[in-house]
Amino acid sequence: MNPNRPQKPLFCIAHRGGSQRHTENTLNAFEESLALGVDAIEIDVWLVGGQLLVTHDRRLGNTLPGQGRLLEYHPDHLRNLELDCGSRVATLQEVLTLLGDRVTLNIELKGPGCATPVAQALQAYCSDHGLNYDSYVISSFDHRQLYQFRSHLPEVRIGVLTLGIPLDYAACGEALHAWSFHPNIDFINQALVDDAHRRGFQVWVYTVNEIDDLQWMMEMGVDGVFTDYPQRVLDLNKEISKA
Repeated sequence: MNPNRPQKPLFCIAHRGGSQRHTENTLNAFEESLALGVDAIEIDVWLVGGQLLVTHDRRLGNTLPGQGRLLEYHPDHLRNLELDCGSRVATLQEVLTLLGDRVTLNIELKGPGCATPVAQALQAYCSDHGLNYDSYVISSFDHRQLYQFRSHLPEVRIGVLTLGIPLDYAACGEALHAWSFHPNIDFINQALVDDAHRRGFQVWVYTVNEIDDLQWMMEMGVDGVFTDYPQRVLDLNKEISKA
């Protein structure tokens, strides 16, 4: 590790639930990560036939049995599919109810048209349960949807997802008044991390699974990581804290 930079624990975000026993993006996966003591859980949301469903892929055949495009199906059909672990596709409302404010929830707007209904669902849930918005981060690769979401709920923190290294580094987050910047581990360098920090953003990197990569993130001063193996992050954090 870089001896010139004080090491600090990484904010541990369970990527799609971060489960090793249950299908990604399921309630069972989220319960497993809650039991581990993760800092946050990340989910993916699609608007399908007027329902907000928690799933990642735009096509069936990977986590969801069947074939074809997700948006071609009725939401009731998708909700009735049995996944490998025996779970079924959850709705955003079910996830909000399960998690409450026990952990930070990063909601990625995965499919088109999600911004307004997600804002409405989150606003209604927090109002009904007397909660504030401190436990939520809304992220997306679709920066126009982030802009639209912010026009509905400016109180909610925005996380800007990027795949490559933009010419202007993290500047895209400023127009969105973002709270965090979420770069891909395959396209990251010290200059990008430093630029995001100079602009006042938290830096959460996806998807970081290997110990040497986790140590590399610490060396660069990254704030948090999305991981499929949250126990590895938690164990490393304990080592750093002891040191």
